[in-house]
This record gives sequence, structure tokens and C-alpha cells, in this order.
Amino acid sequence: MDRRSQGEIVKVSGPLVVAKGMRDADMFDVVEVSEKRLIGEIIEMHGDEASVQVYEETAGLGPGESVVSRGTPLSVELGPGLIGGIFDGIQRPLDILVDMEGDRITRGAFAPALNRDKVWEFKPVKKEGDRVTGGDIIGTVPETELMEHRIMVAPGRSGILKEIKAGSFKVTDVVAVLEDDRSGRVEITLIQRWPVRIGRPYREKISPVEPLITGQRPIDTFFPVAQGGTAAVPGPFGSGKTVIQHQLAKWAQADVVVYIGCGERGNEMTDVLMEFPQLKDPKSGYPLMKRTILIANTSDMPVAAREASIYTGITIAEYFRDMGYSVSLMADSTSRWAEALREMSGRLEEMPGEEGYPAYLGSRLAGFYERAGMVHCLCGDDEERVGVLTAIGAVSPPGGDLSDPVAQSTLRIVQVFWSLDSNLAYKRHFPAINWLTSYSLYQTKIDSWINDRIAPDFSRTRLDAMTLLQEESELEEIVRLIGQDALSDMDRLKLESARSLREDFLHQNSFDDIDTYTSINKQYKMLSLVMLFYYEAQKALARSADFAAIMKLPIRADVARFKYVPEQEVDRWFEQRKEQLLAELGGLAG
Repeated sequence: MDRRSQGEIVKVSGPLVVAKGMRDADMFDVVEVSEKRLIGEIIEMHGDEASVQVYEETAGLGPGESVVSRGTPLSVELGPGLIGGIFDGIQRPLDILVDMEGDRITRGAFAPALNRDKVWEFKPVKKEGDRVTGGDIIGTVPETELMEHRIMVAPGRSGILKEIKAGSFKVTDVVAVLEDDRSGRVEITLIQRWPVRIGRPYREKISPVEPLITGQRPIDTFFPVAQGGTAAVPGPFGSGKTVIQHQLAKWAQADVVVYIGCGERGNEMTDVLMEFPQLKDPKSGYPLMKRTILIANTSDMPVAAREASIYTGITIAEYFRDMGYSVSLMADSTSRWAEALREMSGRLEEMPGEEGYPAYLGSRLAGFYERAGMVHCLCGDDEERVGVLTAIGAVSPPGGDLSDPVAQSTLRIVQVFWSLDSNLAYKRHFPAINWLTSYSLYQTKIDSWINDRIAPDFSRTRLDAMTLLQEESELEEIVRLIGQDALSDMDRLKLESARSLREDFLHQNSFDDIDTYTSINKQYKMLSLVMLFYYEAQKALARSADFAAIMKLPIRADVARFKYVPEQEVDRWFEQRKEQLLAELGGLAG
């Protein structure tokens, strides 16, 4: 039942409004503030006094203006029409609002998230008389060329389908009638609503073992994230956090991508909007926007809406996960969300934690990342459906200081840590992932998966490469003290081979059509060629071969060119260069 509790403003403090007369309202109720009907959410209650965080600009509001509760929590609309859309933090469609309002959207402007006039073709997969339960798919809608939207029974419902029909429908039209076991007759439409602060239910979580293939060599080979896993990308300003998330959104092996621009600059979201419709999906050839949803809450939008944008994005992601899809969620950045929490906590006069952040910062971050995972979806006993939600969050600690409370709280939660290095970024080394400080706790599980499917020596080769990079770091200290000439030929070989690893394998050109994405097969062969040169050069040096002669071999230039070899030529090119490498190094005599 829709309870409408009305009070009046007694205090306005930035995005926080305090209202009296709200005794009948509940925590997290959505409210409409003033005659402008600004959207807000109750975040604290004391008797009949409610503290409301308002998701729009509050300038000009004053005591005495009305605050009306809708009697429902902040929720999102879920149904056909989400894919390809761009929404703000409270799921208002920004493209529709621009058409209605122009470039400067007025306060209180509203449009439903899903188009009420568009007609969709609904094809039933269940029939009258079938027994269904929450999560069961009763029909499908071809939403885009890449996406089949699966219409599900809402969680908590179960009963007998009394009626279901095929044809053309709007999202609000009734497509089926359910005789619910508890509440009787229930009409099912193409649209359902879900409160954003409550995770959507599932049967059980599965331990993730398969890698999320991203096409980014430092990630897939050295610091992989599992499908259904969690990862953080911390780094200082200008180190490439947003570019990495754009690359992951473009190329990660996912059916659906939800990209949340949380408090970042507007031009970064503009880049996504300009690029994604132009980029082709590598698997299908259709534009990437055909499987992407954008949540835009940029730095010039109200601070309070940053929290809503995070929850809106992950609730939409869970919805597509429940259909059995693999979903990748990018949050850029959770630091801006945490700053919004800090501001609202300060205005509520709560006891501050470290650096002014609220004491519950860690639990809020954990609550967000814990909604990721690989799960057995909610559905009837006669069906088995697995859905995946992978969450990747950027962290923007001031000056790249990883002792920042947001970075530390995130590191205690996520399983993968891609540490961005400003020195690498200034050298134009992309991705600027520091191979000495990053890690992945999924590595052991994923190693066995890759060894079985790609090559049995993949993990050993990767481990040798990591060892070589660590030895290079130690040797560089010696070089800085006494110079490179004091090193032995074997140590100089380590430095040169590590440089080849850095420049020819770890460095990736995101603007090159070929190098922007590397399959896992090509990654293995690239790494194998670099390491094979190192192994064979060591043998040559043991035969007293001349170090300078080894460095002048023509194969070194071919190793550097491997990244620009098209995928269809990789296997043939690798075998030819492998033979060439063995011949050139084997021909060097002492």
C-alpha cells in the first residue's frame, strides 16, 4: 500500500534536508521535496524528524516547504529498453530528458526509465497451466541484435500460469496472468521494479575458476580476474584508471557491460558515448552499445546522487545476471562515492572515522563488492541456470597514496589488485600496471584452467617471466650504484630480456586496431617467444658466445613486432619465428 507521509523542511544543509512530521515514513523511503518534486531518500530517522539526502540541487529551498514520502524505497525499473541507454544516478534517461528540456535540465525533471510507447515482440517459452516460480523465464524479447531479453517471474512469486500470450506489447502491457500461491491473481508485464539497496536473490554462489578474458596482456597473463570476481584499479591522477576501465568495457568477455561514471569528469563519459557506438563487438561485429548500459553521475552533478548511481548500476547488473548472462560492471570511481558518504556523514554530525570518512565505510564497500559473483540463478527445479557478475572498481587515492582509507578498505575486500604507477604512465607505458606491486588471489585456480585449455606450460612460463622482472628490479639497484659495465654477461642478458618483456609484451597500444586486443592464445605465444629467447641465449652464453652478437640477432626485431601480427596469422608466424630463433642462437659458437 502506498503510504504518503507529508512533513515540512526545518533545515537545509547542502544536499541534506531535515524535515519534521515524517513519523509514518521509513528509512530509505523515496521522498519528493518542495513543489519542484526533487527526488530524495531518507537516510536517518529520529522520532518524526527525517534527514533526507536530495539527489538534485537544493539551492533556494527553505523551511516550511513540503516533503512527501512515496512510501517505497529507491527502486529501479527492469525490463526491455535498458540496453544502450544512458541514465543518471536515479535512473532517469538522460537522452530523453535532453529532448524534453534541452542541454540544461531543470530541477525536478522526470521521465520514466523505460520507454512506455515502444512496442516489443514477446515470445512465450512457457504455456498456460505450467507451474512457475520466482526467476523462471516465461518468455523472451529480442532487445538488440546482440541481446535476447528474458522476461522472468519476479522473485518471491510462485504458482500456476492461467494465461500467457505472444505478440507485440508495450512494457506496461500484461503478457501473462499468474495464480500466485499466496496472493492470488497477479498480472505479469514486461517490467518489474527492485529496491536498489537489496541484492537480488539467487540459489547459491559458486567459487569462480574461469578467467575473465579481457584481451589486456598484463591482466590476463600476470594478474587475471575470475569471472564473477572482484578487482580494484587504484592509481594517482593521470595514471590511466579510466582508460583501463574503458578497455575492459570494450573487450572483456561479457554478454552485458554496465559502466558507472561515479563522480568523474564529464568528458570521460563523453568519450564512452562517442566511442562505443563506433566500436564493433569482436564476436559479432555489431556496435558495443548493443550490449552496454551507462550510468552517468559526473563531478558536476549533485554529490548525493553518487551513492544512488553505484546501487542503481549493480542492481541492473544483477538483473541481467539472473537471466543467465555474464555481466561486467565498471565503477569509476568508488573514491568519489566514498567522498559523498563522507560529506553526508559530516552533515549528519556522525562520529568520523579515519580522515573524516564514516566508520561504516568498509561495510558499505563490502556490501557493494559482495553482490558480485558466479551464481546458480533463482529458477524452478527443472532448470539449471548460471549467471556471472564481475565487479571492477577504480580507486582514486590522493596522490596515489595507497594508505588512503578507501584504498585500504577496498584492498581488504577485493581479490585482484592492479596497482597503477604514475612513473610508467609518464613514460607512456600502457597499461601502467606495476608488475612488482600488483597481485591476483585467483591465480592458482586460473592457472590450472589455462594450463588445461591453452598450454600445459603456461603457468610455468608466466612464473619465470615474473621472476625475471623481479630480478631486473634488483639488478637496476646495482646498475645505479656501479654502472651496467660491471655486470656479468648473464646479468646483462637478464636486463635485456626483462626490457623485452616490458616493451614487447607488457606494453600495449590501445589505439592500434591489432594491439588493442590480444587473445589468450596469442598472449601465450608472445610470452613464450620472449622467454624462449632468454632460455636459448643463456645456453649460448654458457657456450661462451659473444653477448654483443646475441643482441644483434635479427630475431630480436621480430619478437618486438609480434604484437602487431593479426590473430589469424599468429600460429604460423610463431612457428616460423621459433625455428628462426633456435637456428640463430644455436648457430652461435663460443
